[in-house]
Amino acid sequence: MSVTDVLLDLVQRNRRGEGVGIYSICSADRFVLEAGMMQALRDDTVVCIESTCNQVNQFGGYSGMTPAAFRAFVGSVAADMRFPEDRVVLGGDHLGPHVWRGEPAEAAMAKARELVRAYVQAGYTKIHLDASMRCADDPGDEGSPLDERTATDRTVALCRAAEEAQGELPAGAPAPVYVIGTEVPIPGGELAGRSEVSVTRAEDVERTLTLAREAFEREGLHAAWERVIAVVTQPGVEFGDAVVFDYDRDRARELSAYLTRNWPLVYEAHSTDHQTATSLRQMVEDHFAILKVGPWLTFAMREALFALESIERELFAAGEDLARSRLREVLETTMVEHPEHWKAYYHGDERELRLARAYSFSDRARYYWARPELSEAVARLIGNLRQRPIPLMLLSQFLPVEYEAVRAGELALAPEDLVRHRILAVVDLYASACGMR
Repeated sequence: MSVTDVLLDLVQRNRRGEGVGIYSICSADRFVLEAGMMQALRDDTVVCIESTCNQVNQFGGYSGMTPAAFRAFVGSVAADMRFPEDRVVLGGDHLGPHVWRGEPAEAAMAKARELVRAYVQAGYTKIHLDASMRCADDPGDEGSPLDERTATDRTVALCRAAEEAQGELPAGAPAPVYVIGTEVPIPGGELAGRSEVSVTRAEDVERTLTLAREAFEREGLHAAWERVIAVVTQPGVEFGDAVVFDYDRDRARELSAYLTRNWPLVYEAHSTDHQTATSLRQMVEDHFAILKVGPWLTFAMREALFALESIERELFAAGEDLARSRLREVLETTMVEHPEHWKAYYHGDERELRLARAYSFSDRARYYWARPELSEAVARLIGNLRQRPIPLMLLSQFLPVEYEAVRAGELALAPEDLVRHRILAVVDLYASACGMR
């Protein structure tokens, strides 16, 4: 089966009530990708890895990678992990004019069409088309939503660009499957100061899907419409700096039932990070069959790295010839000097901001690990702990779960393995929720 067939089959099985789904890893961090591939090897499944329009685009994004470069990077990780590259499902998230929304619509959409073309030509097969955001010259108030018909027409224009790019690929290349719709808040916009998250109304889903189907068919994109597998909705889950809004299936019951009665699709749920195992499982059972996760994985990685630095401080006294990594200090300094990725999201006095930069559930620190100063600090930390073995007593103090795994003979006492193990604890929750374990 091609990766396209795998996704189409998954939708059909979920709709038959089998309670299966797929989790999508939204990260460009090597530790996270390695952990995802390790989980997929354990479960003998595909692994879905996605990049966002902000993260990876034709101009490099904040990761510095184009879609082709990101695919090559994922391929290199797969080779190192001995993971079959044909079992990697690459996805593009929120592909549309979001990055260029400050420009006039014509210019922004031209770049968005090129973005989608670049993703498809690089071999991405799961494409989320999102043209819901306003551009600079769109009529109406700045804070009001974009007219739905305009958003739909732009979505269809993006789909046409994707289909044209697919037609230029070698014969036999898997055709892309599509996800449409969007969630609130906009990509990257975690909640702040809210006591409840609204659940998407069934009538809003009806309108979105009806407008989309009519537009796809009007533009002759019948075959592409048959490959629309999911619509993004808000099932009532989100997270902020210090709070998680858990899934409540009673609140989402009408939304779940609507899709079952009316459309042969599933829902894609974003911002599922930090949900409980029970919540994740219930979401899959309720046809939120595609679970996006990203910040929780880098949050877990950061937890492990901070713990390893605590061990490093105990092992290496100040003044020793071997320089300590100063990882936390480097991260804090870098984030303060380059606040563009967190300043609009973290709020409060200086104490609250300092805590959020290090510990927020939103994990805006994830935007900084690829910077040279952070990469160097992580490499130094790992190198130091390779040279001086970690005593079990310190492992028990700072990484107790990993300590138990080491004692049981399930985990090597190596710093990289300890980091991956911490991330795997999260990935395993998703694999179980999706019926992969």
